[in-house]
Amino acid sequence: MMKTKVDSLSHEEIKAILRAADEIIASGGRTLLAKILKGSKEKKVLELELDKCPTYGYFKAEKINDIMKKIDWMIDCDFLEIQYSGKLPMIVYTERGWHIESDQYADELLNEWREWVRKGKQNPDMSYLKDRNRGMILLLLQKIKESGEQAFIPYLELWEKVDYKKVREEIRKTIDVLNGNEHVNFSTVRERTESIEEALKGVEPSDLLLKCWGCGDRFIFSLGEQQFYKNKGYSHPKRCKKCRDDENNEFYL
Repeated sequence: MMKTKVDSLSHEEIKAILRAADEIIASGGRTLLAKILKGSKEKKVLELELDKCPTYGYFKAEKINDIMKKIDWMIDCDFLEIQYSGKLPMIVYTERGWHIESDQYADELLNEWREWVRKGKQNPDMSYLKDRNRGMILLLLQKIKESGEQAFIPYLELWEKVDYKKVREEIRKTIDVLNGNEHVNFSTVRERTESIEEALKGVEPSDLLLKCWGCGDRFIFSLGEQQFYKNKGYSHPKRCKKCRDDENNEFYL
């Protein structure tokens, strides 16, 4: 019986899967990602504190195999990919996937700060932001500038004391903006929103037409073959099937 494939996912589902993947990037595979999204109570999931992920249990009403199909759709549509660590297949972001995830993670951090302000939290340990992805950190600072929320300044000043020079410089610029000493370009908000919306469309999976390095003819690299190669961590074939078969026959002669 042929397995049914996922036709498409909503933007919310795409973001939920990307957020769960953030917990295990380059350290876990498809099955572990599916267990996070399922809300598994397995020992490994709980030991790694993956139950603290904001999208833990997002698909709790669905079967694990159906969640795996959603993850495979994410791989097919260029949001995630498989890379091998030795013989172990690990989930990693594509450029498209990280573009979306870094934006929503920056929003998550920003909303956490708003919660701190609401609760009157003082002197938090800001070292948790040190050594984070630099692009995501700069995006967070840009969003803080755009917020105009002066209540963030004490947190920024604490952060400025513990991070590296280049980040400190950007933190100082952010403080200046919040104090009204510099202007912020709000056109970047619209551009960023449009960019995220475009990225969320994904890439429609299709057969590829490749050129054989052996005979020079074009050959079809089917969707099924692409999925097989991705799961095995193989790069695209360089030769058509005939040339590969000829090469194998010569080997055994």
